[in-house]
Amino acid sequence: MKSRRDFLKTAATGAVLLGSQAKPGLAAMVDRSGLHPQQHTDAGRSRVVVAHDGVMHGPDGLLSEKRVIDLLDSAIAAYTERDHPVDAWKRIVPVGKTIGLKVNGLGGKGISTHLALVLAIAERLQQAGVKPGNILVWDRNARDLEACGLTISTDSNRIRCFGSDVGGYEDEPVAFGSVSVKLAKILTRECDMVIGLPILKDHSGAGVTFAMKNMYGVVQRPYDLHGGGCNPSVADLNCIPAVRQKVRFTIGDAITSVYEGGPGFHAEHLWQPNSLIVGEDRVAIDYSAWQMIERKRAEVGIMPLEAAGRPPRYIATAADAAHGLGFNDPMRIHLMEI
Repeated sequence: MKSRRDFLKTAATGAVLLGSQAKPGLAAMVDRSGLHPQQHTDAGRSRVVVAHDGVMHGPDGLLSEKRVIDLLDSAIAAYTERDHPVDAWKRIVPVGKTIGLKVNGLGGKGISTHLALVLAIAERLQQAGVKPGNILVWDRNARDLEACGLTISTDSNRIRCFGSDVGGYEDEPVAFGSVSVKLAKILTRECDMVIGLPILKDHSGAGVTFAMKNMYGVVQRPYDLHGGGCNPSVADLNCIPAVRQKVRFTIGDAITSVYEGGPGFHAEHLWQPNSLIVGEDRVAIDYSAWQMIERKRAEVGIMPLEAAGRPPRYIATAADAAHGLGFNDPMRIHLMEI
């Protein structure tokens, strides 16, 4: 069996041609709130899938590529209620469009989106009919991408991988609420749909960084948005139309995490939840991720984030009437743990 790396190599050179015709997926059906109909099938609750595998690392400590893609398949199947991986992906991505994979390598090699996950998603996208040149893996810059183990490529006939340091930023800022930012052209001009691939981390200011805060990587000056524990900046940024409308799905990397001292790498606070958190409602995803970190902090005897003076207040802000980005009420979240 080919490894994920071998598959990606042959697919990127055009040797793998999977041109199956899919019906329009969830990405083609967005209501004015920015959420998809799939989220409203669970009695008005947003569906969030947390998929676990306790043995993702082998005796050598290395992450198993096979277990990563198996876990991804399980998560996507549970979310879409489709058993076959290709059928499941056709419920998520549109045909003939450019799909951006927004990774996060800010924390460095020890705490960045895992390469095995990126490769697994790229493989399934191609099997669902997305051409290699229509897959664009990106982050802020080459350093962050290389921290994820990725290699820069701008060849339009292959899977592309480059940062906003290459793609550039729009000349004119766009604003919502407290934020006024220049967006990456990769978001505004290259991608028709973005799948967020954040990595689960504690954050020294915001409390938690995951789905919504991953979007700080699409603006030119993210450091301008860190005041007040990133509240309301995170919520406001996600309400900017290009972010709200194009970032359609999240496959959250909770394989490795830090529960204290983030967002950078701290070996003494490293933890392996060995999970993926999947869904469309970015607020419900962040709320679920926050609870996961709080449970771990309680387990090791560290005070809750509220007591530490840095609860992720932006999550409630994102759910309020002014933003309407999703649900933070656990009664409105259908959490599926598998």
